[in-house]
This record gives sequence, C-alpha cells and structure tokens, in this order.
Amino acid sequence: MTVSLRWWDHWREPMTKLNSDRARGGVRLQKALADAGVASRRHAEDLIRAGRVFVNGQAVQAMGVTVHPLHDQIVVDGRPIIQREGHTYLILHKPRRVLTTASDPHGRPTVMHYVTGFGRVFPVGRLDYESEGLVFMTDDGDLANRLIHPRYEHEKEYRVLLAGRLSDATMKRLRRGAELDDGRAAPTRVSIEKVEGADTWVRIILKEGRNREIRRIMEALGLQVKRLVRVRLGPLHLDDLPPGEVRRATRAELAGLETIRKA
Repeated sequence: MTVSLRWWDHWREPMTKLNSDRARGGVRLQKALADAGVASRRHAEDLIRAGRVFVNGQAVQAMGVTVHPLHDQIVVDGRPIIQREGHTYLILHKPRRVLTTASDPHGRPTVMHYVTGFGRVFPVGRLDYESEGLVFMTDDGDLANRLIHPRYEHEKEYRVLLAGRLSDATMKRLRRGAELDDGRAAPTRVSIEKVEGADTWVRIILKEGRNREIRRIMEALGLQVKRLVRVRLGPLHLDDLPPGEVRRATRAELAGLETIRKA
C-alpha cells in the first residue's frame, strides 16, 4: 500500500539527521506520544514497532528516535498529534461491572463513559470487572508509566470484604500469601478493619501489579471475596467519592504525582 505524504514533504529529512540535529533538548518519540495522551509509554512503543508512527513524513519503527514535539510533525494512524501545555489528572470511582479499558468489542460499559468532556485521557493500570474503587485517568503517559511500573513499587491499597470471621491462624496464612501460577504472592500489609455481621473487612496493601492478584490469593487460601474496593494508588485517594463520580486530583495529590515524576 502506498501512502501519499506530499503535504508535508518539506519536513522530510533522514532519521540519522533528525536524531543528530534535534537530540539537544528533545525527547524520545515514545515519551512524546505518551505525553500527548496517545497511549502509555509501553503501548506507544508497540505503535512504533508496528510502523504506525510517522515523524516528518517518515515511518519510524526503531526505539530511541529523538523528537521535538512542538517542532516535528508526529502522526499516528494518519492523525497528527497535538501537543498540549498541561495534563489532566482525574480520580474515578469505578462501579462494579465496568471495564477498565478504553473500549469493549462486546459493548460492555467502560470507564470512558464517566470521563467524557475531559479530553483524551486513558485509564492507568487495571481494576477487574467485578471490583470497584479508584481508577486514575490521565493523558500523561510518562507519569502513568512511573506510577504503575513494578520497579517503582508504589503502594496500592484495598478494602476487601471476606465471608466469615477470620481467625488468627487465617490472618497468618493471609500475611504469608500463596503460591500462584505466576509465582508466590504476598501482601505488603494486611490488617482487619472491622467485622460486619458474619463477615470481615480487611485492608490490604500491595506493591505488585499482577492481574487479579488479591482475588487469586484469596481463592488459593480458600477465602471468599464478597467485595473488593481500591481506595488508594500511590498518593491518590478515593476518600468519599461516590461510585460513578469523577473529580480532578487535589493539590496534595498533584504534589505527590510530581514527586513520583522526579524520582
């Protein structure tokens, strides 16, 4: 397939020249895409490898290309990327049975339904279909990567309603964790919050980001999860935000995010 790019031919220059001439003060292409809210940095790298990204009329498939987002013409899937001065940082209280994804081929509700009018934001990390609570939405891909990448070990805190009363022996087993199909998993901290009727609310803090980690630990230990609510992600707090509601990050939360960015 031949793609006509004549309308920007005057931007053409070899990639080696682009890198050498614009390296000073520039940013990596995947970071520029993430900063523009196109995708997280990891997904931006996938877009580059797939040949879907053009810089000044040239397809780029190699990592490490340096660009100046305010001067270079960057196009993804035929659409020019517009760089914005600031970013958007939103806290959403995801209800149960809502997908933490941008779209669903089966037509199920997604978190995007709750953030219309806030620009091109995307969910950071994942929270499974049956779980509820804090989902961070932003167009800042670089910060998103720093917040959820396992090497940074930012805490994620959950309230979990478990069926029945928990004995001391059960709490010891829970603190030790369980052997899962992708290796041993154990919470960073576990504590009983309160007893509610015949059931027990516990607080669990993780530093890992494995898929459905808490639910799989509980299943391996023979414990039944009745509710699972994420109440904190790093410096971001759910507080008393009602289900289905969204708010902008507070000044204190923004300061915490800036600390993560500079770490």
